[in-house]
Amino acid sequence: MTNDRDLCELSALELATEIKTKRVSPLEVIQYFEKRIKDRNPSINAFVYEKFDYARNAASALEKKLSKGIDAGPFTGVPFALKDFLPSKKGWQSSHGGVPSYMRIDDADSEFCKAMEMGGGIAIGKTNAPAFGFSGTCDNVLYGATKNPFNTDYNSGGSSGGSAAAVADGMVPIAEGSDGGGSLRIPAAWCSCVGYKASIGTIPQVIRPDGWSASHPYCFNGGITKTVEDTAALLNLMARYDPRDPHSVPRAPKDYVRLMKEPVSGMKIGFTPDFGIWPVDSEIADIVEKAALAFEALGAKVSRISPVIPYDVNTLADLWCLSISIDTAIELKQLKNKGIDLAGEHRNELPESFIYWNEKAAGTGVLDYYRFNEIRTALLDYMENLFENFDIIVSPVTVCAPVRNSNVKGATEGPESVNGVWLERRIGYCETFIENFTGHPAASVPAGLTKEGLPVGMHIIGKKFRDEDVLAAAAAFEKERPWRDNYKIPLGRI
Repeated sequence: MTNDRDLCELSALELATEIKTKRVSPLEVIQYFEKRIKDRNPSINAFVYEKFDYARNAASALEKKLSKGIDAGPFTGVPFALKDFLPSKKGWQSSHGGVPSYMRIDDADSEFCKAMEMGGGIAIGKTNAPAFGFSGTCDNVLYGATKNPFNTDYNSGGSSGGSAAAVADGMVPIAEGSDGGGSLRIPAAWCSCVGYKASIGTIPQVIRPDGWSASHPYCFNGGITKTVEDTAALLNLMARYDPRDPHSVPRAPKDYVRLMKEPVSGMKIGFTPDFGIWPVDSEIADIVEKAALAFEALGAKVSRISPVIPYDVNTLADLWCLSISIDTAIELKQLKNKGIDLAGEHRNELPESFIYWNEKAAGTGVLDYYRFNEIRTALLDYMENLFENFDIIVSPVTVCAPVRNSNVKGATEGPESVNGVWLERRIGYCETFIENFTGHPAASVPAGLTKEGLPVGMHIIGKKFRDEDVLAAAAAFEKERPWRDNYKIPLGRI
């Protein structure tokens, strides 16, 4: 059997290989990670819902299949975590991001859950998220903040912060995330993981009764991993056509694990620290620029560019807050009609900024919606103009290092300002939400650590429907600048 300590350091695919080759059994794996979660979670607060009995039973059933020589898939026996936000596993409990009055039972499986189970994985529990996923940090009034494994005084990032912290701390090798403004990429950056948001139409989003509700901005399902190969293998399972998703695009299947190995020599890569509008901490900008220049050793041409987005950062951040609140404002109204007044009687369960934007969204008129689409169109043109000259655009994921956790449950927010410039505190410090307006694929990969030992993420953005380019760039960078040693810091701290 593999040495116990090694299990928590393995990637999902490496762990599956250990199981397939019978060096460790599925049940032994689940028992190991159950113990690790029980030992580690009190200091990190990544898991908020655990289903160890379910996982042990699933592992026992899997052992019977394996004894018959059945290949269960690329993630055979791998424990995975789900995000406690939108429905992710039928019959399991959900709090919608730590909202006590909105506790319910999931009525469907998420695309991530379907893919992982199809690939042989075993669900083991759910991870923390902010209320309604409305934040680039991870904190709520019910469960509190998820702490950063690299330094527990700091936040894990959001909204998929519980998942990123669980992966970084070795509690599971792969976990679910969703991304409406950077919620896969922000916590991946702050926890030294890989977070990937696919092109619009690649992974189906079948939502009812409003099939278009995840389109303003575009919202995505996906996963957080330790390696690019795990991300590519997951995308192989999640990418498919579903005509019930109005944005789903039919096309021939792609093997992203194979495509990620394509060379990046000859690629034209543009690096911008700020897109001309973000104030960026100098240490963050320096770390990411040095990371971007590593592509030159791989034969790519890297150019520093200074393209200016035609809107200031807070205008765009406000636009994101307003647009993503349209559907939650409808949801709050529908809940009120059913007798659950979250914004009134249960107002203390939600951040004040969430209530503010929902009230504002509820009063949005047709001209406001027209302005949203007008600005969104300008951003689409802006990105496509960049891609006329470059294959990949690289930037920081966030303009600052992870922020400190608040002592008050649910109160952790982004910085008030960076370099003396005030920023909207829910999303304004994140250079990620533009791609949710436009639908381009984007990844966060570990770029390095600050002097204080906190992770920094590099944002890799690709042309629409060229997910393989983003994965190839990420994989080449991973090979050139391996980040696996980063995890030895949190893994050694109890």
